[in-house]
Amino acid sequence: MEVYTVTVATGTSEYSGTNNYIYITLVGEKGESERTLLDNPGLDFCRGAVDEYKVTSPSPLGSLLLVRLEKQKFWVEDNWFCRYVTVQPPGGDKALVFPCYRWLLGDVKLEIREGTAKTAKDDSSPKLLAHRKAELEERKETYRWITWAPGIPRCIDAKTEADLPQDVRFDNEKRSDFEHSLHYALLELSLKKLAIMFGKSWSDLDDFKRIFWKLRSPIAEYCMEHWKEDRFFGYQCLNGSNPRMIRRCNQLPENFPVTPNMVQKSMAARTNLDKELKAGNIYLLDYAIMDGIPTNTIKGKPQYIAAPLCLLYQHPDEGLIPIAIQLDQTPGLDTPIFLPTDSPLAWLLAKIWVRHSEFQVFQVLSHLLRTHLVVEVFCVATLRQLPAVHPIYKLLTPHLRYTLEINCRGRTQLISADGIFKRVVSTGGDGLLILAQREYKVLTYRSLQPHIDFNERGVSQLPNYFYREHSLMLWEAIHSFVTGMVNLFYKSDLDVQKDMELQAWFREISQEGFTALPKFGLPSKLKDREELHTLLAVAIFTSTAQHAATNNGQFDWCAWVPNTPCTMRQPPPTDKDAVTMEMIMASLPDVGQSCVQMAITWHLGRTQPDAIPLGQYTEDYFTEDQALEVIDKFRKELKEIEANIMSQNEGLDLQYLFLLPSRVENSITI
Repeated sequence: MEVYTVTVATGTSEYSGTNNYIYITLVGEKGESERTLLDNPGLDFCRGAVDEYKVTSPSPLGSLLLVRLEKQKFWVEDNWFCRYVTVQPPGGDKALVFPCYRWLLGDVKLEIREGTAKTAKDDSSPKLLAHRKAELEERKETYRWITWAPGIPRCIDAKTEADLPQDVRFDNEKRSDFEHSLHYALLELSLKKLAIMFGKSWSDLDDFKRIFWKLRSPIAEYCMEHWKEDRFFGYQCLNGSNPRMIRRCNQLPENFPVTPNMVQKSMAARTNLDKELKAGNIYLLDYAIMDGIPTNTIKGKPQYIAAPLCLLYQHPDEGLIPIAIQLDQTPGLDTPIFLPTDSPLAWLLAKIWVRHSEFQVFQVLSHLLRTHLVVEVFCVATLRQLPAVHPIYKLLTPHLRYTLEINCRGRTQLISADGIFKRVVSTGGDGLLILAQREYKVLTYRSLQPHIDFNERGVSQLPNYFYREHSLMLWEAIHSFVTGMVNLFYKSDLDVQKDMELQAWFREISQEGFTALPKFGLPSKLKDREELHTLLAVAIFTSTAQHAATNNGQFDWCAWVPNTPCTMRQPPPTDKDAVTMEMIMASLPDVGQSCVQMAITWHLGRTQPDAIPLGQYTEDYFTEDQALEVIDKFRKELKEIEANIMSQNEGLDLQYLFLLPSRVENSITI
């Protein structure tokens, strides 16, 4: 009689435990153990429990291949989350770890493999090869592609988050926190007291302070004090919520007829616009993508958008400052070019219009499309094509946590026909989808790689571009990390080419997820390890650092509503001399819209209570010593980056800390 010592670990989140019957069978190359009931129902398998048992076999099992878990109802159905199983073979051999991290729902059988990562070529056992095949067949039935709307990346087939499998749903604590935080924000804004004012304009700019109460942050307060300043406007182009829009301008666009005389007073002494263009000190924000987008109607009242062009100058003393703004793509008598030398109110309103366009672009394009929807493609492809034992599955899974549910909630609650954007945002409804479709047409794989993106935008030498500096540090660390991991399991480029599961995963990404995108720039197949390194770095960088850069600061930059308004209620001015404070107040969001903007950006941008920082892995998918060493090296590099960023921010009035590794979440969960 052979006796095996088995340890079973139950999940630590709420409702992970069970009082149902749990059975285990050990499956080896020479046979199976006895089917063993592991406990008296209700006594073991409590939340967070790690329980030990003895499992017997009439004869040696040889190398253990699988652990079969079974759950059966005892009195009432009670789901169970299993973290892992360890098995200590007879004779004192090293215990084997079988990672699980799955829910067992209903009367169900689940077979899990020992934790050593293996590609298909590493498996010679017919039983293990059959297990790989069966697992993927089941996953393909469970996780299906669907086209939510034409002209954007495809997504998971789920009408609401309730249709998702339990394994990719929020934990109960996460769900409760998510659903209560917006309610809390609205209460803090005293919406009940302000309800009588809904639909009305504020009287003056200081009135916005009435909602600037408990929901505030150091950056939001700084923003309130400095938002009118040109220097602060320029700073936000570099380090605000949409820091990837600015690009170097070597030649003025034909539809932006700025003359040197117009901006001469904005220039440093003994220089002019032509000289600064040649010197590479002129930059451009071009919101052409907004041109002609359908506008929203809120409570029967039309909202308005613009498609501005904004010229900026890297001044040797003042830093990056705006020097000319045109609010439409077509120049003409009714499309004036606003200048810092105009009346203060006219120049202020022009900048507000640029910032309003910024809200639309950063929320719909930089945030939703280029992080959430891009990462969902990797998520669905990974679930459909890579078995749990595959090294790339193990590598990516922690960086895909909760992404499917937050995206489903976004589609049903935020950007749906009756969602929050429809109620308060000028591009809500058809506009935001058309905006996303336009961006998707020009989305490229190269632009998702930060070092290439910065070079192509010509911004590699811009000073005080903290987003660029921190992004590149994190990109290098992530790329080094995935290179180390990939090279453990793929010893040559030929190994990459011959891994049919990996190639199927890649085809799903390029042909199923990013469908109808011929200029995206992915190759037809993965040819070598370097291509795999880069693809994985893109997936992890996008789901961590890039998402943090666009998401985490949205409350900071949007809480003071005039700085980044979600909508505008009057059309762009056509006469610079006619701008009044009454026109500005009539254009800015009304009381209700302002309250919702502040509440939703706080709700979405706040630190998540259960956030797992970049590089921290609470679920141990890898068990190999070499893999654990690569993870440890990655963590050390992130600590060095953290110290570097903190040192860089010492003494700054306005600190850029959004890409501190400790504040970058390991996946898109909000």
